[in-house]
Amino acid sequence: MSGEPRESLAQILGGRRGALDASIPPVGFVAGWLAAGQSVAWGAAAAVVVAVAVGIYRIARGGKVRALVVSLAAVVAAALIALHTGRAQDFFLLQLMSNVASALLWAASIVVRWPLLGVVVGLLLGQKTRWRRDGVLLKAYSRASWVWVLQYTLRVVVYGLLWSAGQVIALGVARTVLSWPLVALTVAVSGWVLYRALPPEHPGLRLAPETRSEDVPGA
Repeated sequence: MSGEPRESLAQILGGRRGALDASIPPVGFVAGWLAAGQSVAWGAAAAVVVAVAVGIYRIARGGKVRALVVSLAAVVAAALIALHTGRAQDFFLLQLMSNVASALLWAASIVVRWPLLGVVVGLLLGQKTRWRRDGVLLKAYSRASWVWVLQYTLRVVVYGLLWSAGQVIALGVARTVLSWPLVALTVAVSGWVLYRALPPEHPGLRLAPETRSEDVPGA
């Protein structure tokens, strides 16, 4: 079994389409805001229109309606926040807060020995919670999950500094740069950490057995 090539984490988690789509409406907001003389209303309208256009395009290409509705709802919520406060930078406030929550949630999942990377991969592979019975795999998922914590923390720092300074254009640029490029890097690095933590004789992610003798309480 150990001689077989291991499937990459990127192959398991899928492509970067969702992260890429999520970065387009903020660009629309900044473009509309600038084109209309820094009008929050026009920026918000542009973001929603772009989000709807992206949603229609993805549905036409077989995308999941539920995921697209959730994405559109997030854009509408961000637009409403900016309209309510009258500050363009507040369009990015919801994204800032969601990354704060994500960083805390991923860190907490590691502490309580339910690393979210393992939860996600386990669901995608149809393993449910069986992977937790493998002490080596549990420890590997815990180490790799810290990479995702760092990803969200980086976003919080960058978004937070730019938001507090009212740098709307820079927020739009950061929202794009720290979306799918950062996700791709995070998947690659966390995959490297994950597989580095597995000994050569380990069967890997898909072949995790029902139980292993290495199941230890401290991960």
